[in-house]
Amino acid sequence: MTNPEVALLMLGLFIVLVLLGFPIAFTLLAMGVAFGYYAYHQGQPIETFTDIFNNNIFYLLNQNTYSVMENPTLVAIPLFLFMGYVVERANIVDKLFFSLYLAARNLPGSLAIAALLTCAVFSTASGIVGAVVTLMGLLAFPAMANANYNKSFASGVICAGGTLGILIPPSIMLIVYSAIADLSPLRLYAAAVFPGLLLAGLYIVYVMARVWATPGLAPKPKMDDVPPPREIYWNLLVSFVPLTVLIALVLGSILGGLATPAEAAAMGALGGIVLALLYRSMTWKKLKESVFLTAKATAMVCWLFIGSWTFASVFSYLGGHDIIAHWVGGMDLEPWQFLILAQIIIFLLGWPLEWSEILIIFVPIFLPLLEVFGVNPYFFAMLVALNLQTSFLTPPMAMSAYYLKGVLKKQIELMEIFRGIMPYLGIVILTMAIMYQFPGIALWFPDYLFGTYVP
Repeated sequence: MTNPEVALLMLGLFIVLVLLGFPIAFTLLAMGVAFGYYAYHQGQPIETFTDIFNNNIFYLLNQNTYSVMENPTLVAIPLFLFMGYVVERANIVDKLFFSLYLAARNLPGSLAIAALLTCAVFSTASGIVGAVVTLMGLLAFPAMANANYNKSFASGVICAGGTLGILIPPSIMLIVYSAIADLSPLRLYAAAVFPGLLLAGLYIVYVMARVWATPGLAPKPKMDDVPPPREIYWNLLVSFVPLTVLIALVLGSILGGLATPAEAAAMGALGGIVLALLYRSMTWKKLKESVFLTAKATAMVCWLFIGSWTFASVFSYLGGHDIIAHWVGGMDLEPWQFLILAQIIIFLLGWPLEWSEILIIFVPIFLPLLEVFGVNPYFFAMLVALNLQTSFLTPPMAMSAYYLKGVLKKQIELMEIFRGIMPYLGIVILTMAIMYQFPGIALWFPDYLFGTYVP
């Protein structure tokens, strides 16, 4: 077999192992080392035990490990994670959900709208899809079930809303993308603001229209003990405003050039602790849990990056990237055809893979082609960011559905969750089509803040 054929075998074998349930990070690492040992083998005879390690793959693994640990852009990840875990354990989200529900009580599907708004706000503070879906599954789903909401409809709302955190800034996914594509995280954050708001807005419009057309999906809950409007507005003020202000300050300091993402994340983490203290919900036990979960999640992310970068380096060294790039380049495509093809490939990869593997392994294949087809890299990044929403919503590996099923257990069947999330897949694709027709949705704000982008 030639080296490019070995690279394609490596890719196919990886997908098969992932579908079989092997841990993704260590599968990437093991396959990168195994195939890298073959790729970098110099043909020296192995006479002693130390000769086994006389291979450049071990040097590459060592360098990738240090590159991940020393990358200044990635420093923001544990800080944003810590902010999210502190907010989650401070009982801020439950107050936020019920105050938003009371404020939206006269709208069709008020509980679903409150769940979507809570997901949007909390996911921007957390950025962890699993944490958002899990918490909202414990908080919002029982409330909707008690109000006789259709279970499939309610589960779709929670799964779709929980994925917004990887798109709406400050997003961990965009930090990773900036490190991979060598783009400004500030421009990426600015570019993601309006696409994220557009997607969340279309979710809410869909919920209202669907409930208006089929009222039986979400009956109006009985409002026997509705507090007076003054109390509702006060609850909204003390629950919604502080968290929103914290997120706005973190994002505003980044977009305003006052702080780097890592510096803003550090202040956000401190702000999360202050909020928890003001709400009198922070205990030493909860703080220790937040630190432990942050360390655990950060370690998982770091191993995922090390494995992905090692895998991607060996795959590229064997000629895998070149084969795919030549295949795409040889089609003589128009720019719009290239964009559609790239998004279809990323959409299909979202079935078996998570967003991190897609970003680190496959997106670099398309990046050199952007200049060939004259595509703005920030516009392409926003198309990818929207597309990656589907990786959490596409059966059979829709991770948000499995997160929710793990929380609800026998309360709902997995197929009911899958049916509930299907309309939101269509909304994501519709949002991508709208943004393609009107690129200014993604490009106007960064150009306004930082000047017109020049390649």
